[in-house]
This record gives sequence, structure tokens and C-alpha cells, in this order.
Amino acid sequence: MNLNELTIKEATEGLKNKKFTSVELTKACLDRIKKRNSEINAFITVADEGALREAKAADEMIASGKAGALTGVPFSVKDAICTEGVRSTGSAKILDNYLPPHEATVIRKIRAGGGVLVGKNNCDAFGHGASNENSMYGPVRNPRDLSKVAGGSSGGSAAAVADDMCIYSIAEDTGGSIRQPASFCGVVGLRPSYGRNSRYGIMPMASSLDTVGPITKTVEDAALVMNAIAGQDKMDATTVPEPVPDYLKALGGNLKGVRIGLPKEYFDAPGIESEVKARTLEVVEKLKKLGCLITEVSLPHTKYSIAAYYIIVPCEDSSNLGRLDGVRYGVRAKAACLDDLYAESRERGFPEEVKRRILIGTYALSAGYYDAYYKKAQQVRTLIRRDFDEVFKKVDALITPTSPFTAFGIGEKIDDPLLMYLADVMVGPAALAGMPALSVPAGEDKNNLPIGVQVIGSRLAEGKVLKIGQFIAI
Repeated sequence: MNLNELTIKEATEGLKNKKFTSVELTKACLDRIKKRNSEINAFITVADEGALREAKAADEMIASGKAGALTGVPFSVKDAICTEGVRSTGSAKILDNYLPPHEATVIRKIRAGGGVLVGKNNCDAFGHGASNENSMYGPVRNPRDLSKVAGGSSGGSAAAVADDMCIYSIAEDTGGSIRQPASFCGVVGLRPSYGRNSRYGIMPMASSLDTVGPITKTVEDAALVMNAIAGQDKMDATTVPEPVPDYLKALGGNLKGVRIGLPKEYFDAPGIESEVKARTLEVVEKLKKLGCLITEVSLPHTKYSIAAYYIIVPCEDSSNLGRLDGVRYGVRAKAACLDDLYAESRERGFPEEVKRRILIGTYALSAGYYDAYYKKAQQVRTLIRRDFDEVFKKVDALITPTSPFTAFGIGEKIDDPLLMYLADVMVGPAALAGMPALSVPAGEDKNNLPIGVQVIGSRLAEGKVLKIGQFIAI
């Protein structure tokens, strides 16, 4: 096995036992990036010189006995997450030259512990998309089939992990942006509960939904990363004060007596592929044999989740992206007056999907429409969250497909925004409710494309979700 193909656990053990150095491990990842990135386009920026400096420092930490669980392990970061001194574009040309003077809290924790940042991953611009075709740096291609999308918006992160360009990645999930690409690329993706991880340093899309989490090769690796990044942050008032459990200790054991709910709305969703449904039900049978108690449940307001999501997100988008005007930072167009400067900077710097959502959000928040759109969508969101709360009084977790279909062709849905939005139908409800959700690889379809199964838990029940997920992952 090549060094870049290792999991976090394997890499950490190898470093600890001096089988190889962090510099050697990092060079293996950088070599893989150099070999494959021109085809897959998973990285916008490769921090090769910085990575080797950090790897050398990590080797010194290991030699001094100060190593942690992620010390010396190369990782990548979605480009919509700020990294101090490392170019962070959000996959939009308006930030093409942006070097953040600050760093996201979750990244600071990892780098302070000796993590090695190898580069920034391509994504749908500012998280706007479900296929990673809305990047102004080109689409990300699925490592399993280069004619297929990697999923979005964190497609670059999922593709980088799936193709062994890094050992793990830190990404962001607003309405499915970690879980859906993880499903398409055949890796593990965790969206933690809203407030479990700090959002400080994230380029905000929809502030009431944005959540930071890991994309990894195994469920155990996801637990390791969560141990390092979870917790309250004084820089983010939305983080919760509850103590962080040891997620590794939640793994293992057995599932005897665990109550699993099957929400019928997910299995009857329009457009769900028969192979995806069949594979998910096979997983359910496996869990049943392991001692789980299976119950059909209902989340009646799930059918309104996409409509609510695509009102709330554009509204919060239009507010958050107002700061990108070409004046304070980023790329500035040459113009004769201030109005033209704003207009031309945004015209050249934003892709079409970003403009579309800003316009929708601005309209929905305008005088006379706020109550009819944004307020109503938030009321529906409350009903969706209550559905989950009621169901979790009866079951410990829910099992669903992650996506109604496997990875589709590049260009197949890009000209139909409504069809593209439906790609979030399985992942959107948990995001609106703020619940933790995990996508794990559970097999392949007839075209050898990965199928992901989703485990949804109650608020702050990441440990339980990870425990169940480890018995599903293939």
C-alpha cells in the first residue's frame, strides 16, 4: 500500500512507530496530487512548500513526544473555509487573490496539533450547488468515473479523499454539501449537529444552516477528527456549551436493541433509483440481523423541505454575500463610478448560480414579501424540526439513502436548476432541523458507482450516529 492510501489511524500508528516520517507521507500525497489533479480538478491551490514545512515541524513534535491523533497527517480544506496565509477563493473569481489574515477555528485546532495542510479543495462557489459544476475554476470529476460529477458543494474534498490525494478533508455542509459528495465518491462524510463545531472563519452562505465536518476514508477516522475539532468557541456564539464526548469510545460494541426508524417519505421520494432503494433496504436487513429493532416512521413535513430550504438559503445568501463588493477585499473591476464598480466586480466575480440565489433572496426579503416567503419558510422549518423531535422519542436513529441517485454525468443537470435542487431531497431535512447525519459507503450500482446510506440522529448524538455507521460502511 502506498503511504497516501493510509487512513488516519494507520498513518498515526506508522508515524508513532517510525515506519515513515510525516515528510515522506506528505510527499506521497503531493505526488498523487501532481499526478491526478489535472484530471480530477479537486484542488484549486496546492500548498506544497508550506505542507513540507509543516510536515518537518510535525516530525519534530513526534520526536519530542508531543504528538496528537492528527499530528503529521496531511489533510485538505474546502476552499470556502479560511486558512491563514493560504489562498482561499471560495471557488469564485471575486476572491481569486484573497489571502485570509485569519483562520477558521477548526483549522487552527488541527494545525496547532501538527496537522499538515496540503491544499484547498475546489467546490461549488460559496457552497452554491450539488454537483461542483458551479465553480469558476472548472468542475470536479468523480475519481470513479471521470465523466461523472463528484457531487457538491464539497466535491473537491470528497474527490481528494476518495483518490488518496490526502488522508482526510475538512468541508462544510449547509444542506448536504458533505454527505452528498461523500455518497457520490464512496467515502465517509459527517454533518455534525448545528452548533457542535465552530463556524468562525467559514465563508458564510446560510448562517443558520452552515456546519463544518470531516470527509474521511473510515468512520473511525471521522471520530478522530471530531475529537480534535468539536467544541464551544468564543468566536462563534452559535456553538453549544455542552462538553465534547470521546467519539472513539462510542465505537465498537454491538447494536442489540438499537431502535432504527425508516421514514417512509424518503423511500417513496420521487426520482429515487431502484438500486439505491434496494441497497438501503439490504443495509436495513443487515442491521436487523445485528439486533436492531426496525420501525417504519413518518416525517410528514419532509416534502416541504426543498421548498423551505431554497427560500431560507437564498435569503441568508443575499445578506452574507453583500460584503463581496470589490472594494474591501478580493478582485476589483475597473469602473468609472462606484455603482459600476459594484456591478462589474460582481458580474465578473460571481458564477450564475450565485447571482440567481442572491436575486431570489433579495426579492424574498423585500418589503411586502418577507412574511409570504422567508417567515413562512422558517415556520415550515419549525414543523420539520418538530417531526424529527417526535420521531426521536420512538427511535434512536433513522436510516435513509443519502441521495436518490448515484453520480450523474457532467453537464447532465446543469441547465435545469430545479432538477439540480432535487439532488438535496434526502439531505436537506436533517440540515434544516440541525440534526447530525452521516453518509457511509454501502455498495455500488451496476455501473460501479458508489451508493451512500445516511444515518440521522437526534441533536448532539454524533457518537450514536458514528457507532451505527461503522456497522454499515463497506
